[in-house]
Amino acid sequence: MPEPNEFLEDIQEDLKQIVQPFQRDLNQKQKKADFIQLCIRCAGRDDFLRLDELLRSKPAEDIVQDETLASCGPVFESLGGYAHEKVEQYRMDLIEDLTQKCREAELPIEMDFPRFTVLKGIDGEIDFSSRTTMINKKVLKSIDPRRILTAVLRLKKQLYDKPYDPLQFIDALCKVYLEILAQENLPAGRPVPMQTFYLAYVISLQPKSFFQNMDKGKFRGYSQDQFSVDLWRYFESDTGGTSDGYELQLTPGRNKALWLLDPEGELRQITAISFHETRE
Repeated sequence: MPEPNEFLEDIQEDLKQIVQPFQRDLNQKQKKADFIQLCIRCAGRDDFLRLDELLRSKPAEDIVQDETLASCGPVFESLGGYAHEKVEQYRMDLIEDLTQKCREAELPIEMDFPRFTVLKGIDGEIDFSSRTTMINKKVLKSIDPRRILTAVLRLKKQLYDKPYDPLQFIDALCKVYLEILAQENLPAGRPVPMQTFYLAYVISLQPKSFFQNMDKGKFRGYSQDQFSVDLWRYFESDTGGTSDGYELQLTPGRNKALWLLDPEGELRQITAISFHETRE
């Protein structure tokens, strides 16, 4: 006869083997019941955005295929049709409302739902399912056109409303480029990796007080978005070369690249930058 402890351990293992399939089935049934309850709550508050997402999901499909819940099929189909119709109307209203609000604010907008562009360098994407809007990789927890416009105007102020002189800008870029060549003992016209150049340019923008005490409060930020927009404004200005007769050249590629606006206003991976003397 086995020892008492061994006997009890064997009994426990046997019971576990018996209950596990039952428990799995019970858990699956509970998940389906919870899903149906969630649909009921969403219908109760007419949350058609959430309903549209739920009723097109895998759990909804599993419930419809469950013979014990087959009666859910017609209900889900009817409710799904209602939700989808409401979503489509909401989408059309949102596009119209956002477009109108941008026009009233004298902002050009290009809409290719769910994506939109307001000025070069300001891009957004609306996500119905999560009720969020991505604007230049920053998440706005809303799809309300008023809040989207507020966020866009705030970004426009940061990127476009500061004093800007295209000639001063391109001269400053060239100065940093030539300093890098001198520091690295590189020949004239040698392309410099864009990430390396961007860091050096940001450092060149810092006030003297920053180098005396490198407190983050003294750091003058210069985002990649700002750099991209400033380049675009330079291209648009038809300024030409630098004051000293150098011409900018950007090299597309993937190695150590940054996403920047090119002379045609398209975002492109730029891997290197160089300046070439044009005067004889």
